[in-house]
Amino acid sequence: MKKLFAVTLGILTAIGGFVDIGDFVASSQAGSRFGMSLAWVLVVGVVGICAYAEMAGRVAAISNRAVFDLVRERLGPRVALLNLVAAFLVTLVTLGAEMGGVALALELATSVHYLLWVPVVGLVLWVMLWRLKFQTLERIFGLVGLSLVVFLIALPHLHPHWHGMWRQATHPAPATGESWSTYSYFAVALFASALTPYEVFFFSSGGVEEKWGPGELSTMRANVLVGFPIGGLLSLGIMATAATVFHPLHVRLNSVGQAALPVALGLGKIGLATVILGIFAATFSAAMETGLSSAYTVSQYFGWQWGKLVAPREAARFHALILVSILLGVLMLFTTIDPVQLTEFMLVFSAFILPLTYLPILVIANDRGYLGPHVNGPLANMIGTVFLIVIVIAAVAAIPLMVVTGMGG
Repeated sequence: MKKLFAVTLGILTAIGGFVDIGDFVASSQAGSRFGMSLAWVLVVGVVGICAYAEMAGRVAAISNRAVFDLVRERLGPRVALLNLVAAFLVTLVTLGAEMGGVALALELATSVHYLLWVPVVGLVLWVMLWRLKFQTLERIFGLVGLSLVVFLIALPHLHPHWHGMWRQATHPAPATGESWSTYSYFAVALFASALTPYEVFFFSSGGVEEKWGPGELSTMRANVLVGFPIGGLLSLGIMATAATVFHPLHVRLNSVGQAALPVALGLGKIGLATVILGIFAATFSAAMETGLSSAYTVSQYFGWQWGKLVAPREAARFHALILVSILLGVLMLFTTIDPVQLTEFMLVFSAFILPLTYLPILVIANDRGYLGPHVNGPLANMIGTVFLIVIVIAAVAAIPLMVVTGMGG
């Protein structure tokens, strides 16, 4: 049972990183516009995040230090500062979007406008991050977020054309009326959603919080190999339900409510209630991850005391950073910017900065000064290098594709 609960860190990270408000919209939009022809991107993304999360977790378990804690030491303060600024800004924008996602889920449940929920979400998020233990947070929201399996349960009730979906998945190409540039834009957005930078920072910092050591390497790998594929599978479920219901009708989706509609069609009111609970848990867990990650990265760069296991009085700057980040997220939403659109912008710029996040991880994972005999083997280096090339291609293409396609319009 202890081992089972230990895996919830990976489940929380996967749900918060894979299945957030951006993924609800990106996966459902991809399904409605391209059927299952972009499913391969999610599969590739799962392999990539598993490879790099394993490196980040191994660094934490062997060195007892989080990845960002080593970036400045290994690559120097200037390179690390560039990484810090880019990662913090993207994480802050993501935090605002995820808080908006929680508010949207509450709007679906209560019919009260989401902006009225935003300050409530911010207050509850801050109190929970301040008062609750790390393990309590990961277990509650990691496991409740699994209610998103309702997408997979609803799929057969929608009577999909299985052969047609398989053909779409195995013959990736733009659907009729769509261009290759739009197809590529959605591919980059989906890829970025799978490898969002805060995921690895949160995962490695969480490993330090849970006091992983060399004896916990198997637990860490179980987190990676169970949690992240679960997140990818849930994302495929979202895409498949949208592909079944909306793609034949040529309907374009742009809201969380629309993404949840197929579950209501397949399973009725019980399904709708379950999917709203899942959306709430997934977006709230993502808000927790991004709130913690924003404080993790800054504190680790400057060498401040940090962590949920440290008394707030002893890590005052860490907790102050969480509070300030949440307040900035609330103010961001009070501009009335659409949380969905905010997350789509985040995915593009997240893709743009991906090399700044993953190159240092690959470098540190090959440093015997930190890992000794636990450095990357040939297979890990081959996978890491291949994915780094893909990451660079996505980074170079992200902004031009956003401009050319009008954000996939």
